[in-house]
Amino acid sequence: MSLFKNLNVVAYYVTDWEKAKKFYQDTLEWPVVFSSDEAGWVEFGHENETHISIERWDGPEPAPPKIGGATVVFTVDDAIETTKKLRARGVRCEDAITVPGMVCYGTFYDLEGNRLQFASNVTE
Repeated sequence: MSLFKNLNVVAYYVTDWEKAKKFYQDTLEWPVVFSSDEAGWVEFGHENETHISIERWDGPEPAPPKIGGATVVFTVDDAIETTKKLRARGVRCEDAITVPGMVCYGTFYDLEGNRLQFASNVTE
């Protein structure tokens, strides 16, 4: 039996707190489920689902690397259309990649270079 019940939240560090909150709330239109400026923590998502959060980096040392760790992957209806819509909002996106018979996925970045992805099923 696992020690863990489920995945609760995936967090990304940000250094520009106000810009990051605006990006996730306004540009990506994710619902806020918890926010504390005092703690430097905002969670986005829906009740009883895994949340994504941003955590303000206040350390005197440099923020942790943006690429090379875990990457959150969201489910979307159509990865190619999602890429187009994000680009129209000014979000930096790589071209969506289709793995025939399996998945189509896209990669995008927040304002600080944190990598996030989305994926849709491929129907053939």
